Amino acid sequence: MFSRFNIHQPWKVRFFSRSIGNPDAILVGSCSSSSLPTTTKPSSDQNQIFPMNKIIARHVRSGDIDGALRVFHGMRAKNTVTWNSLLVGFCKDPNRIKEAHQLFVEIPQPDTFSYNIMLSCYIRSGNFEKAQSFFDKAPFKDSASWNTMITGYARRKEMEKARELFYSMTTEKNEVSWNAMISGYVECGDLEMASSFFKRAPVRGVVAWTAMITGYMKAKKVELAEAVFKDMTVKKNLVTWNAMISGYIENTRAEDGLKLFRAMLEEGTRPNSSGLSSVLLGCSELSALRFGRQVHQIVSKSSTLCNDVTALTSLVSMYCKCGEVGDAWRLFQGMEMRDVVAWNAMISGYAQHGRAEEALSLFSEMRVKKIRPDWITFVAVLLACNHAGLVDTGMEYFDSMVRDYSVEPRPDHYTCMVDLLGRAGKLEEALELIRSMPFKPHAAVFGTLLGACRVHKNVELGELAAEKLLELDPSNAAGYVQLANLYASRNRWEDVAKIRKRMKQSNVVKVPGYSWIEIKNKIHHFRSSDRIHPELDLIHKKLKEMEKKMRVAGYKPELEFALHDVEEEQKEKMLLWHSEKLAVAYGCLKLPEGSRIQVFKNLRICGDCHKAIKFMSEIERREIIVRDTTRFHHFKDGSCSCGGYW
Repeated sequence: MFSRFNIHQPWKVRFFSRSIGNPDAILVGSCSSSSLPTTTKPSSDQNQIFPMNKIIARHVRSGDIDGALRVFHGMRAKNTVTWNSLLVGFCKDPNRIKEAHQLFVEIPQPDTFSYNIMLSCYIRSGNFEKAQSFFDKAPFKDSASWNTMITGYARRKEMEKARELFYSMTTEKNEVSWNAMISGYVECGDLEMASSFFKRAPVRGVVAWTAMITGYMKAKKVELAEAVFKDMTVKKNLVTWNAMISGYIENTRAEDGLKLFRAMLEEGTRPNSSGLSSVLLGCSELSALRFGRQVHQIVSKSSTLCNDVTALTSLVSMYCKCGEVGDAWRLFQGMEMRDVVAWNAMISGYAQHGRAEEALSLFSEMRVKKIRPDWITFVAVLLACNHAGLVDTGMEYFDSMVRDYSVEPRPDHYTCMVDLLGRAGKLEEALELIRSMPFKPHAAVFGTLLGACRVHKNVELGELAAEKLLELDPSNAAGYVQLANLYASRNRWEDVAKIRKRMKQSNVVKVPGYSWIEIKNKIHHFRSSDRIHPELDLIHKKLKEMEKKMRVAGYKPELEFALHDVEEEQKEKMLLWHSEKLAVAYGCLKLPEGSRIQVFKNLRICGDCHKAIKFMSEIERREIIVRDTTRFHHFKDGSCSCGGYW
């Protein structure tokens, strides 16, 4: 394979060195004793080895393996470092493993480092059978050799083999050995074993501490992660801070995540794009726009982050989710580089805000620029069609996804299509689509169908959807609640009572609905019929004032959304005190006259609230934005951006 490069020289040189990379390696032999130099003065060829090795290493670091090979071929004398440097280059490319093996065979005097490089190459290519055989036969094994095998098995979650090797080590176990075992068990979710190795490790570095934090956060054991973080006896690095911050956010404690991010900055640790993505996700979940803007300033002032595609894309997503789609668009337009993730973020943002025309136009521009869409792109496109009621257009994109782009439909695509058909009232077609799915239907798709049945008050199909949903996910509170709501809309209160009894027997707890609004850097939370907020009397007074004006303007409460079998007057009172109405009223009280009000809700907006807030926007002469779990509703001058299609 290497004959065309004339690797074999007419004479051989052998170099021995106590340490890898020693430029003072000594020439000790050639193909015959008569050719040995008669003087200790190095030849010119020998003098060139060290600088040429540096050039090869530079080519390898930049990924130019062929360039490194040309330099290698041009060298008249080489040492083991020369061969090892090129071998590292071949091992970086999984497609060149055969060339790597051939080169290894040709090394005149392979050392321990040579064997470790080749071992790592087999591990990286996933050929563990070959790696194990090579390891067993290797004449040289140091701690790095053992650690390479242990780490390889640990990453494959083959912890029995990793542990067997760990206890068989003939060299001293070092920090890397213990880290491999701790991290491996963490990845497998076996925190008991991970903790056991962690406690027994003679030296616990930052990698081990961080692995335990990551494991506890993934297992939702936040308190244990906090304890490890607090007890750390070594200096926390950026990865440690990121593990803790992202763990908070993934465990619905975004506020704690943002506080810790502030502490990290005060401690002097600079964030990277990965950490900022987690922080900005936290800003999105809390709708903490002001905090998100501060993060934007950090990105803008950083020479490395200001052009980082990941950081900028996270900002685009944050602005969209916090209601500032205009800011997101300006940032997107200013990006020098845009990958498919950036395009997806902007298309999804437009879709969330019900701006289907802009979303689909951007998708067309994406295709013109030869950016190949992925499966997430099509989820965003189908959502855009969904929120605008573009059934035929959505069906065309769904077909085009496979036909033109070879993107196989995933559960998310089917959920979008069922939602699209269901919202349009095509419930039977939605059911047929579910039955035609090439894989077993998932819980979310039946939940979506049930939601559509609730909107269109189709009890028979709703019962079927609920039955299938609860078969797949018996603890799904939304399934019970949606079915109860469907019965309530038909005044079938006995059936509502049965559902509530069934929930109680199954220990299923309904997620309480709440809304929140940010006023002067403080988040105010409201629940339906709230009794906690200190200014509740003022809020109720404001709501009653608005209700009188709304009724004069033609508002009539939608009593079917009062989901209790009580008197009509009590139902009206319950509707008036829904969490989103309380938040809007508080915004009217506290924000300057005419300014925009932005409210966020953890569940889908109530039908009566949707109707009422349209009247409120006209009476108060304000734009009112409500973000629920489905989309953004922009209320202005008595109408909503969703056009009543939500």
